[in-house]
Amino acid sequence: MLKLQCATFDQGLVHPVEVESSLTNGLPQLQIVGLASSSIQEAKERVKAALQACGLTLPPKRITINLAPSDIKKSGSHFDLALALAIALPPDISPPSNLFLFGELGLDGTLKETSAIFPLVLALAKEQRIQILAPAQSASKLAAIPNITLYPIAHLQEAIAFFKEGPPQPYPTRSLSYPKVLGKYYYTEDYPLDFAQVRGQKFAIRGALIAAAGWHNILLEGSPGSGKSMIAKRLRYILPPMELAEILEVARLEALEGREPTFAPIRPFRAPHHSATRASIFGGGSHQPQPGEVAYANKGILFFDELPHFSKGVLEALREPLQERRLLVSRVNCKVEYESDFLFVAAQNPCPCGNLLSRSKECRCNEVEIRRYRSKLSEPLKDRIDLFVSMGEPLPDQPPVTSSRKLHAQVHQAFIKQIQRQGTLNGKLDEKGIERYCHLDSEAKSLLDRMAKSFGLSLRRIASLKRVARTIADLAGQEHIGKRELLEAGAYLPKDPE
Repeated sequence: MLKLQCATFDQGLVHPVEVESSLTNGLPQLQIVGLASSSIQEAKERVKAALQACGLTLPPKRITINLAPSDIKKSGSHFDLALALAIALPPDISPPSNLFLFGELGLDGTLKETSAIFPLVLALAKEQRIQILAPAQSASKLAAIPNITLYPIAHLQEAIAFFKEGPPQPYPTRSLSYPKVLGKYYYTEDYPLDFAQVRGQKFAIRGALIAAAGWHNILLEGSPGSGKSMIAKRLRYILPPMELAEILEVARLEALEGREPTFAPIRPFRAPHHSATRASIFGGGSHQPQPGEVAYANKGILFFDELPHFSKGVLEALREPLQERRLLVSRVNCKVEYESDFLFVAAQNPCPCGNLLSRSKECRCNEVEIRRYRSKLSEPLKDRIDLFVSMGEPLPDQPPVTSSRKLHAQVHQAFIKQIQRQGTLNGKLDEKGIERYCHLDSEAKSLLDRMAKSFGLSLRRIASLKRVARTIADLAGQEHIGKRELLEAGAYLPKDPE
């Protein structure tokens, strides 16, 4: 029995599909089974015409083609090539297990490009190195995908010759040429938005460095014009380096959104407006849920400007992806789970008018308005934010504190320590990881106990405090967390403005 490989998307995930063919005695007919959509059922006529154009005819037997696994819905005209070869090739051929076939057939046997091929190949290449037979029209685009061996095919006859005569020379594909750390993590040294453009704000920039180095969620609070958005937008370019699987995942999400992937090791930055609907942020749809901003921010930054102006439902729904780093969208017909491993960055004013922390402007809000404004953030949500940064107004003559290049170098040093020690960033450590890797000396333990009692810290906040202190110690090159690191971490605890 001949077995070939294709793939399909179902509920937002890619699934390899085995195309099996069986020829038995009986009335001549061609049947496709395995939850095939109408676009695949229509392929019967395209396949018959394409085979005839190659001088081949359907054998006078009962032909059954099964698309396995049979419990997953398959759709797309890119199955045409695999279906035609399942009929045209002898059953004793054994193709490599990592060879995938994609392409829509014209009636004359030519192979055509489809919109599904590029994101499918991206998703498959993220898991393993694969070989691809695809339309020649797609070659230049697919060649940009690392981790594949590409054989472009212009006609069905070329595909048949591939299996009978052997593969030709593969198409030259692109390899990533960015600098690396630890041999497999890529980064770029391009800083279109530089921290050297930020005047003053030494405390806030230090908080941004800690957030980037350890993947800690951060909230920036300050008067309008203090530089909250400037810092948030520059944070993207000093984030930790990316491994190949992360680069391909970001490229896949860009392709799903209809954008041209760059395959650069730059993490995504998503900044939905506070008037955005819950469905646009978390994903939705009646039959087939579509990704939202939370899914598109995976491996990058999700930035909420004017945080208290987002609806209560949106803010509370953030708790699940912030905690689990996954988001489940449930509908009557299906359930889709999206990975949501993003760095949450938020900004807000200290009061409705924004002047509470201003040295030059008078605040026009009363205590009730300020309390109502700040109470829009629930304690469970605040507990999932690690760093709270209060920003004053910068002075016109204040010089820049540092540059993005210098901050990025510090992030790299801390990143290497974390990966070599525990294999992940400090902000992603679970309870066992915190207990194992966040060692406090005797002075720091005593200080933490006093802080927990004085400020009434929850267990989640204590864990967050340890993770932040661990990152501060890594930035300083310290093996253990001391009193100094814990005190600095305590400076970023949430507090009401005076």
